[in-house]
Amino acid sequence: MIADLKPYPEYKESGLPWLGQVPGHWDVPPLAGLAWMKSVVNQSERQLLSVYLQRGVVRFADVDEKRTNATSKDLSNYQAVDPGDFVLNNQQAWRGSVGVSEYSGIVSPAYLVLALSKRYSARYANLLFRDQSMVSQYLVCSKGVGTIQRNLYWPHLKRVGVVIPPPDEQAAIVRFLDWANGRLERAIRAKRKVIALLNEQKQAIIHRAVTRGLDPSVPLKPSGIPWLGDIPQHWEVTALRRHWRVTDCKHLTVPFVDDGIPLASVVEVQKFSLDLSRCKRTKPEWYRLLIDGDRKPRRGDLIYCRNASVGACALVETDIDFAMGQDVCLIRSRAQNQRFLNYLLHSPFMDHQLELLLVGSTFKRINVSEIKALAVAVPPRHEQNAICESLDAGMVAYDIAISRLAREIEFLREYRTRLVADVVTGKLDVREAAALLPDDAPPDTAEDGTDLSDELELADEETVV
Repeated sequence: MIADLKPYPEYKESGLPWLGQVPGHWDVPPLAGLAWMKSVVNQSERQLLSVYLQRGVVRFADVDEKRTNATSKDLSNYQAVDPGDFVLNNQQAWRGSVGVSEYSGIVSPAYLVLALSKRYSARYANLLFRDQSMVSQYLVCSKGVGTIQRNLYWPHLKRVGVVIPPPDEQAAIVRFLDWANGRLERAIRAKRKVIALLNEQKQAIIHRAVTRGLDPSVPLKPSGIPWLGDIPQHWEVTALRRHWRVTDCKHLTVPFVDDGIPLASVVEVQKFSLDLSRCKRTKPEWYRLLIDGDRKPRRGDLIYCRNASVGACALVETDIDFAMGQDVCLIRSRAQNQRFLNYLLHSPFMDHQLELLLVGSTFKRINVSEIKALAVAVPPRHEQNAICESLDAGMVAYDIAISRLAREIEFLREYRTRLVADVVTGKLDVREAAALLPDDAPPDTAEDGTDLSDELELADEETVV
């Protein structure tokens, strides 16, 4: 059905370079003709709302685990939001931090709250105003220095032209996109489930290798650790500090620059190997301070996360100069195989150990002394080497399959974005397709989930004042 969609039979020029042609019977008024500013305060009894880049307007209480800013205790200046209001984070709208609210609540005074004309259905308006073609206009109407925060101004925004289909077409667009979204999200979730199963199999293989070795006939002995069980008789169970040196990062807040020395922090250690492709950078003089005290990472070191994503660990496989950023530490040994320890630190055995350490902890973090005290199973070096060679070879097929599925998910997401854009701006006509949908067609708009790297990047962008 999606593949059979055709353009409208008649188009007209919108007069807007970013929009191009629109269906001949659609209107293209300025936003000021369909929206107006609201600023209702002293409504602190209402629930707190926020705007997320990937989700639009949400209840702040529903995303407690992702809060990145403290909420003001005085809510008297927070602005009232009613269902159907258009809410924009005026410092992050240019990135897409906008949405039409389903809820009654209040938002930060730093937001823009617009009441919308009844000519718009709330759900169609949410699709339109979150589309990338509209987001590009928020950027044009924003001013600021750099790429972190750019303020959006209503006097500029209100002159932006917008499209508005007839009410029955808005309903058809929403109905069709609900159906299409459901099909695409089911496909995405199915692929994510396969990825999860493949990762479970990888974990089982890694766990078996780093706790039992490669020889199934070797005599075993009790490890003394209940969740570890028996280990090869000639292996050692000891604290990590016995064979590895752990060095904390410098606790310095350094300035970031566009062209400088790379910093490895939480985001960079989410994969088995260190990934500096999206890292922040700092000035050379700050880099020299950060590597003071033998803190300069080198090839073969492990960078370990001790805050937020506790236990994430990455092997350094580069010779470029970089420094540890915040919330990580360096693990080094000249006598042991660092790849073996990295596999061990990624195993279910270590996950369980960390879970016990973090029980009851409000903030998920561990200190360097706790990292040094982590129990590790240590085989002789030649066995470490053999285990790593076996795992390296065995993980290739899994990694290829997982990468292929991840690319397919990304293609589906890109296709969904393109489909929504083409439908809400009138490039494709869905009226007939929507009419043919069965009455019991499930909307199925469940979330398909977000990768950890996205979560770290796309956490709440709210400015709380």
